Amino acid sequence: MSIVLSTLDWLQMFGHFLSLSLLAVGGAIATAPDMHRYLVEQQHWLSDEQFRTCMALAQAAPGPNLLFIPLMGWNVGINAAGGVSAGMAAWPRGLLGVGTSLVGMLLPSTTLTLAAARWGHQNRERLGVRTFKAGMAPIVIGLLGSTGWILANARGRAEDNWALWLLTAGVTLLVWRTRIHLLWLLAAGGLLGWFGLV
Repeated sequence: MSIVLSTLDWLQMFGHFLSLSLLAVGGAIATAPDMHRYLVEQQHWLSDEQFRTCMALAQAAPGPNLLFIPLMGWNVGINAAGGVSAGMAAWPRGLLGVGTSLVGMLLPSTTLTLAAARWGHQNRERLGVRTFKAGMAPIVIGLLGSTGWILANARGRAEDNWALWLLTAGVTLLVWRTRIHLLWLLAAGGLLGWFGLV
């Protein structure tokens, strides 16, 4: 995939990640639906497959799930340099994409988190602080649900995939009612996907 990005496009991408950073309640993964809308559907800087691959690699790799953001930036930069066929000559633009996306995503949220955590700790007994914490839970669940919906639709219409819904319900019950470690459930889901069952 080959695209052309102007300086203004890079600044707009940086600004978009700055704004998404402040919406990353519950983690950066919760902003994935808007990243998909912006990078794939609106700007056409990434293909749908590149987006899904970035998500899959970041989730499979050890470390924070935030890794999908620099991967997306890398792919945007590589695409702006002429695609994978440009070879190592595309790496500077790939690194520019990594820096643009990662700094944009980390700068506001880190600054706000440090300030809010310090203030919240000092005022933890106030009713407003306790209410805010309780009110954020449904927002985080909704954002994570929309991320799951986009990833589920990668293989077609999610509402038609009964095996996926059955697996989701079963895993939800197991997490809620048992003490089975989540890594075992992730491994089982990976095996089911590998064998093409879901």
